[in-house]
Amino acid sequence: MPELLQTGGVVLWLIAGLSVITLALILWKLWRLTATHALRTNTHVRAAVAAWQSGDATAAAQIAGNPGLRARLAHAAMTARADAALGDTAAREETQLTARALLTEARTGLRALDLIVTVAPLLGLLGTVLGMITAFQALQTAGVRADPATLAGGIWEALLTTAAGMGVAIPASLALTWFDSVADRLQSQMEADATRIFARGPATP
Repeated sequence: MPELLQTGGVVLWLIAGLSVITLALILWKLWRLTATHALRTNTHVRAAVAAWQSGDATAAAQIAGNPGLRARLAHAAMTARADAALGDTAAREETQLTARALLTEARTGLRALDLIVTVAPLLGLLGTVLGMITAFQALQTAGVRADPATLAGGIWEALLTTAAGMGVAIPASLALTWFDSVADRLQSQMEADATRIFARGPATP
């Protein structure tokens, strides 16, 4: 491995650094989504919303303090809806602000992954172009005495950075797509919960 990094030059070292960052981002994002219950079914949230719809005043208390993003949105919506000082419009706006903040939290780190998906192949292409320039310069210097094996060796070394760049970009792209789908599903669930909560008046004791 060190020999390959040495062969690929500075560009391959940069791509290797990106691969470490990519792995760290994916693992961190998985941990965050797990900690905020974004990967769970959240049946307790559904039960609390159903209880609210039936007029149970303790529904909000059932999910108070829950670290899940969906639970936090449902609790905020119930609290705003039950606040007599807030009108319906103000309660909805308060809930929307909370939803935006929670969805921003759910999407944290995705821009960095998106940037890596774009930059890694470009770095690989840059390394290949620089390597090809070096290989053809060597061919020009050798003139008629050029060894085809030497030229072939220079070309495969140049192509190494392209392969490395794609090797980083592909898993990063797959992870980004999956994380996006999780965030989209969470947004849909939050919208459905808020709609059900505001479809009924404040729960009564």
